[in-house]
Formats: sequence, C-alpha cells, structure tokens
Amino acid sequence: MSSGLRIAIVAAEPSGDLLGAGLMRAIKARHPNVSFEGIGGSQMLQEGIESLEPLESLSVMGLVEVLKHLPRLLKLRKCLVQRWLSNPPDLFIGIDAPDFNLGLETALKAKGIKTMHYVCPTVWAWREKRVKKIKAAVDGLLAILPFEPAFLAKHDVKAIYVGHTLAQSMPIEPDQVTARSVCGLSHDAPVLAILPGSRGSEVSKLLQPFLSAAQKCQKDVEGLQFVIPAANQTLQRLIEEKLIQHGLQASVILQDTQSALAAADVVLCASGTATLEGLLSKRPMVIGYKLHWLTFAIINWFKLMKIKHYALANIISGKVLAPELIQDDCTPDALAIEVMRFFKDENLRQAIAQRYTDIHREMRVDTDRLIADAVDDILQPKVNR
Repeated sequence: MSSGLRIAIVAAEPSGDLLGAGLMRAIKARHPNVSFEGIGGSQMLQEGIESLEPLESLSVMGLVEVLKHLPRLLKLRKCLVQRWLSNPPDLFIGIDAPDFNLGLETALKAKGIKTMHYVCPTVWAWREKRVKKIKAAVDGLLAILPFEPAFLAKHDVKAIYVGHTLAQSMPIEPDQVTARSVCGLSHDAPVLAILPGSRGSEVSKLLQPFLSAAQKCQKDVEGLQFVIPAANQTLQRLIEEKLIQHGLQASVILQDTQSALAAADVVLCASGTATLEGLLSKRPMVIGYKLHWLTFAIINWFKLMKIKHYALANIISGKVLAPELIQDDCTPDALAIEVMRFFKDENLRQAIAQRYTDIHREMRVDTDRLIADAVDDILQPKVNR
C-alpha cells in the first residue's frame, strides 16, 4: 500500500461537502497516510481536509446570479491553479460545481496532474455541449446516477457508477418516532418539513412562499407542526426571524436535514439534493423553486433544458411523484394545494413510499469500495491494491 498520497479536493456546497467526506473516508480506509487540501465544509473538515477557503464562498447557482461573483471566483480559481501547479498533488477531485471545477481540472490536467470529477454535470438534461469540456478536463468521472456512464461513454468520457453515499447511510425504514424526539416535535400530531434550500439566495427566494403556504395548510390540518433544517447559523437566524414575521412556530434545527425528513409526514422543499434525501426518507414531496428571472428566461429562450423535470427525485423515479412548481407557479396557494393533497390521501402517501423504497434498494451499492477502486485506477502505478 502506498503512503504519503496528497489529494486536492474542491467542494462548493453542503451536498458536495457530504460527498467529499464520504470520498475521503473511502480513500483513508485504503491509504491511511493520505493528506487532503482544497475547499470543504464542516464534514470534510472533520475528515481532515486543510480547507483553503470557506465552502460558502463557492455556493453560487444560476447563469445570471453568478455574474456579480465572477471576478472573485475567477481570482480564486487562478490562485488554486497556481498553488497546485507549483506543488502538484497526486490527484485533484472536483465535486460537482462544474462551472468552477471543470476549468480548474482542465488547467491542472493540461500540466499532467491527474484529475477526477465527482457528480456528473447534468449534460443529459441541459447544455449538452459541456461533454467536450468534461472530456478535456478529467481522467475519470464518478457518477451518482446509473444511466450516466453509458451516456458519457458515447462521448468517449470514462465514468463509473458509484451510487450515492446517502443510499448506503440512510436506513430503508426511517425511524419517525426518534426523529420527532430529536426535532422536539410531538409524536402524535402531523408534521410538515420545510426545506427552503442550503444557499442564502435560495432561502431568500423560497422561504416567503413556503411559510405562507404553511400558514394555509395549518388552517386545514389540525395540530400541524413544522420543522425546518438550516444549513448554517446565519440561515438559522434568518429563518427564525421570518417565522416571527409570519407568526408561525416551528422547530428550526441546525444541519440535520435527515432528522427533519424522517420526522415529517409531508415535505415542502427546494429542488436539489434535498429531493434525493426526501426520496430516501420515503416522504411525499412538493417541490418549489425560483431562479433569477433572466436565468429562467435564458433557459427557456434557448431551450437549454432537454428533460421535463427539474427535481432529482423525479429524474430518478422516471415520473413525477413529487409535483414541481417552478418560477411563477411557485405561489403559496399552489404549494398549499399540493401539500394538502398529500395530507388528505394516505393511500397516495403509502404508494409513493413503496416506490421510493424500491428505488432506495436499487441504489444501494458498495459506494466506498467503488470510489476507492476508481481512485486507485487513476493513480496507477503509484498505488498498489
């Protein structure tokens, strides 16, 4: 077994931090003397990464939204390139954030540094031409959806399906009783989990309509309780302030999305990784999302979307089990109607839970081993299994 491996990793948001922590554990299990540096969040810090910049500095999403941050992001990427060209790591792994990481990977690979990308950019959904950038940027790609490697193979991109670490770590049968205790909720009253996103920009757009929808549901569901997970303390304070303004009471928990989901009967959430967590929690979801108006207009005008669904849960399911209310459709009235449909129809909730359970079982693969194998394959002959 090799020793002294040095691996650089860049993650850009909490979902990437989760994947990065799992990836680091998988590599450390095989190579105990490995060291990590780059950009990561709290979970990657716990696994020992030397983080050169706060993860939140990269948490920007959208076409138009990124423009005001572009000079800072380009400067940061240039600094990272200079750092790793002057002192090359054995491997660089970019986790998601393709608009930032693909350029970084391309610059490093051009100088002979091995590169990998974790989470396939959604080229099968929109901006398909990015496949050419992926091919130029990476020596290997770790895909979390089973159909992605075959799609990428058509474009001569080497990819391996590794599943998602959440499919392994989350239980097939969530413990609702324990979760409600963790969240400080009553065991015998209905619960709506509200997940307005992990980025400040998401929360600022979605929290208002989500809370207004919750108020409407509260009038029709006796004893309805609310739980809201917050990605960090800043968002926790913002959520608590908005709750006071709406005259609502809710349990606001810090960095524990899975307990909030397990505690819930129905979930109202932003599109993103949370919808995968909702699927793995077997909870019916209503999905709302708002982009900058110009970003949304550009996507529609140039027909950049190749698929009909936004939410990862619906993409994986192959059909719309979770209603999607996007942009102008994301109103309190529309959200409340869909949430109430789930509260009123127990048979529908059970049917969705069964479908999500089947998907969860299908997604359970040995993610840690597959990741470690893929890393070793890229690093051969430096490492020996």
